[in-house]
Amino acid sequence: MNRSRYQKVILFFGREPVLLTVYGLITLLASIQQYLLTPTSVAGSEQLYTHYNNYVIFKNSFFHLLANQNLYTYYLAEQWDLYKYSPTFALLMAPLAWLPNWLGLFLWNALNTLVLFFGIKHLPRLSRETTVKLRWFVLIELLTSIQNSQSNGLILGMLIWSFIFLERGRLIWATLLMLGSVFIKIFGVVAFMLFLLYPRKPVAMAYTLVWTLILLLLPLVVITGPQLLAQYQNWWVMLQADHSSSLGYSVMGWLSTWFSAEPPKLLVVGLGAMLLLVPLVRLSLYADYGYRLLLLASVLIWVVIFNHKAESPTFIIAMGGVAIWYFTRTATAMDRVLVLLAFVFTSLSPTDVFPAGLRQSLVEPYVFKGVFCIAIWGRLTYELLTRDRKPTRPELTPV
Repeated sequence: MNRSRYQKVILFFGREPVLLTVYGLITLLASIQQYLLTPTSVAGSEQLYTHYNNYVIFKNSFFHLLANQNLYTYYLAEQWDLYKYSPTFALLMAPLAWLPNWLGLFLWNALNTLVLFFGIKHLPRLSRETTVKLRWFVLIELLTSIQNSQSNGLILGMLIWSFIFLERGRLIWATLLMLGSVFIKIFGVVAFMLFLLYPRKPVAMAYTLVWTLILLLLPLVVITGPQLLAQYQNWWVMLQADHSSSLGYSVMGWLSTWFSAEPPKLLVVGLGAMLLLVPLVRLSLYADYGYRLLLLASVLIWVVIFNHKAESPTFIIAMGGVAIWYFTRTATAMDRVLVLLAFVFTSLSPTDVFPAGLRQSLVEPYVFKGVFCIAIWGRLTYELLTRDRKPTRPELTPV
């Protein structure tokens, strides 16, 4: 009886309408919580800021662009912290910028949620059971991201959709979505390595060039050419200054806190890039869908753990990679231990169910938020280098 009841519960929470409702409710409640929390000061400032400050930054960027103000300087009377995305993203915030904050905030969070939800659902050749597991696994990490009104759920969703369109041979949409992620956060450019796995590379390059020009020049609908050039110059200056400002929950942060080692960031990223690219020498495996899926997982983890600005809400992207790695293949005992540790220290550590004392004394100072994602990426890289061509799971069925 108990087993039967357990199976009914599993079946109930595996239903698409139930899962979509859970995602929707969490998005709605997180948005309401953000909006209603009392504004607070930051770093001793007398100015009060909302708990959805990131959304305010995104919204204000559109009006700053419209007024030809420098997008990449501080506006402490309006918002805390800098705007760090492209001028094009500032323009694309226009539909939300005119809305009242309570509505714009919810729609922004809903965009992040739905693009990711349906992206995972439509990953090709996976059973419905597998896509359900993937979505439950990343849910808590998604909540952390939308509680900070961040764009990371959207970026993960866009990268997954780009992979989906690559699998479908729809290069025009694959290139647009991948470039779209780059115009939000530059590290998305790493995902372009996935195009090497597919035929019609000249066509992909042509689409990439056309979309790049369109997205670069899109802000010309509201500002002049010289004004746009100045914004890109300001963006470059900000990114250069930002590069040296922190280590985050990254490989660089792990090396610093665990081993008191601070090698040049470019050296660490360069070595990481070499390890990321080495599996591409196995040309005979390009036709193996499971191999391509694992390379997607590798990219998703890499862009976070080698990002010196990696902060807690960013890890929805890495945990998306962890989920794809774990649930789309046959897991070993070591895999189960690693994924459990990643779930506890990466997904649960920012939440109230995790002991605050342990979070403050262990997770934050010793970057445990990222440590097990780093370990999983290392194991995943080894697997990509040693994998044979046998199918890894019955869920990876032919189209």
